[in-house]
Amino acid sequence: MRVMADNTPPVAPVPATPPLAAKKPHSFTRHGVTVTDDYAWLRDPGYPEVTDKAVLAHLEAENAWFEARMKPQQPTIDALFKEMRARIKEADKSVPQKDGAFLYWIEYEEGAEYKKWWRRPVGTPDDGSADELILDEVALAEGKEYFRLGAISVSANGKLLAWSVDDNGSERFTARVKVIATGEVLADEIPGTLSGLVWVADDSALIYSLANENWRTDNARLHWLGKPLSDDVELYHEDDEGFRVSAGLSANEKWVVISTGDHETSEVRLIPAADPLATPILVRERQVGVEYDVDEREGVLYIHTNDSHENFRLATAPLAQPGEWSTLIEGSDDFYLTGFDLFRDFYVVEGRVRGLDRIEVRYYDEPARVEPIAFPEASYEASLGDNPEWAMEKLRISYESMVSPASTYDYHVAERRLELLKTQEIPSGYDASLYESARLEITARDGTAIPVSVVWRKGREQGGPLYLYGYGAYGIAIGPGFSTTRLSLVDRGFAYAIAHIRGGDDMGRRWYKDGKLEKRTNTFNDFVDVAKGLVERGFTAEGKIAIAGGSAGGELMGAVVNSDPGLWGAVAAHVPFVDVLNTMLDESLPLTPGEWPEWGNPIEDAAAFELIRSYSPYDQVKPQAYPPMLVTAGLNDPRVTYWEPAKWVAKLREVKTCDSELLLKTNMGAGHGGKSGRFESLKETAEEFAFILWQLGVPA
Repeated sequence: MRVMADNTPPVAPVPATPPLAAKKPHSFTRHGVTVTDDYAWLRDPGYPEVTDKAVLAHLEAENAWFEARMKPQQPTIDALFKEMRARIKEADKSVPQKDGAFLYWIEYEEGAEYKKWWRRPVGTPDDGSADELILDEVALAEGKEYFRLGAISVSANGKLLAWSVDDNGSERFTARVKVIATGEVLADEIPGTLSGLVWVADDSALIYSLANENWRTDNARLHWLGKPLSDDVELYHEDDEGFRVSAGLSANEKWVVISTGDHETSEVRLIPAADPLATPILVRERQVGVEYDVDEREGVLYIHTNDSHENFRLATAPLAQPGEWSTLIEGSDDFYLTGFDLFRDFYVVEGRVRGLDRIEVRYYDEPARVEPIAFPEASYEASLGDNPEWAMEKLRISYESMVSPASTYDYHVAERRLELLKTQEIPSGYDASLYESARLEITARDGTAIPVSVVWRKGREQGGPLYLYGYGAYGIAIGPGFSTTRLSLVDRGFAYAIAHIRGGDDMGRRWYKDGKLEKRTNTFNDFVDVAKGLVERGFTAEGKIAIAGGSAGGELMGAVVNSDPGLWGAVAAHVPFVDVLNTMLDESLPLTPGEWPEWGNPIEDAAAFELIRSYSPYDQVKPQAYPPMLVTAGLNDPRVTYWEPAKWVAKLREVKTCDSELLLKTNMGAGHGGKSGRFESLKETAEEFAFILWQLGVPA
């Protein structure tokens, strides 16, 4: 770069037109169909290293266009960021939780992007005199463009801390161990992990999983402290390239639980935590379509499984005969059993009834005794929080709703009483009475009632702007939770809606199955029909709807802008999975083999090939007017590779018939989650909201 005489770099010229990617003819034939892909060159052949000068130059040109077009919106971005930040209590801490001899909590200091992890001995005064800093994320992140803490695990004796860090967004973490009392970092260092860190054998060893060359955890490994990595032992190796391996401890910490599975099948082995080299106990051999997870108490296994009902049952089995399952809680069409937790004197099951969270306390010696925990609102999110001890007498519960900030409770089991410990504080002020929320049902084109959660400020005019969010994949439910950033739109006259579309498991396991594989297009149709239903009910009008989704939700964005472009006034597609056909045809990519149960295998299945091609957003771009769109990518993203959004935007620029805004921003030092840090990530939200206000013509 040329440097001025005063050693300041010159101002880069403002681009006058958006960058147009070169077209380089490329095609392939599969199942007798020839597919053209003239932007395939945007995939650097050396990926995950991206060094191709032409590729980097194109991404930088797109970033320059983004900066140029968004520059006039900078005052709005700054104002939005300022108000979003003002809603965050900068000096904040979690409610301490007892685990053994210590109380543990996390704390943010004023202005800090990252948190600090603290503890103090039980019984010592809460005046700071006994507080002990066990991990300082602020110090670890200093000087790094990206920082993300992965696993963190205190040894059972409370003397050692293991943790892992990703400092470039690649989701390959380096694990380290230190002595808490002295701060001494041990020589043990394990690069390339993608897993938890599990203490075993009287805290003399750790179990972890490495990411292989395709970013899959196909292993569980044992590392003895003080020994070289070359001496580490592979406890389990998974040969099915679509499966991934994870390890954890049973609730009583007597067993290592090694699980392997994909999106529809699982298999579990148990190893004594005191003897990790013992022969593993296989609970039950894998069976395609059967998922299960396991815990143990007093020689009895508890198994959460979908083997006899798609909404899961809870079964038991003797440890000596782990495959002989007897039903404890029957599967139910009404109650979707999502999980369970064992404690010494009782156990807890979690699930959903008609899409709303339900937590029940149950008893080992009284099977008929069921104690649901009651919550004050008709629509909410509630879940078990951090409950680390075996002998719990009160349960930590997390709770929030569309209008109620996040709250932390203790539920006193014997008294069946909720005790409020903390409610999220909003320093700039928040009055819940100014807002209304509703849970609607909108009928989709096939007659299915789709739940929609909506929040708005009282007095809002009908027909105003609306922000509609959707995801709809992997059986992930999007609950009706609280958001402080959302208020920046709601206070400007927006209604904010969450479409609980099929593909998630909001309404049960069938809801998930009805949005995957050959039924994938239900997800897209549900979203469009929800938007149209909100127009019919007077919440908004066509062209006044801003929509957003990320990753698989970005695929949703791509599908609905192809099918119904005129509905949308602005679109935010974050790290969007839009090149579905090419990705699912490339089994060398990290995601692909494990994703076939979700999307289908177009390599071997001609019907899956045709279906994916029929909705894959990149393949279905066509000459038509498209709404204004903001697209983001991460250069180091291992989940949705950077070239998917880059190719999609390139093709859109080529064929769209209108001059609507189309912006691509690639984070050159981040991955799937965008920028790290609690305030840096707010800046990206402020950019998205500023783009939406600009395109919808809503005063900032």
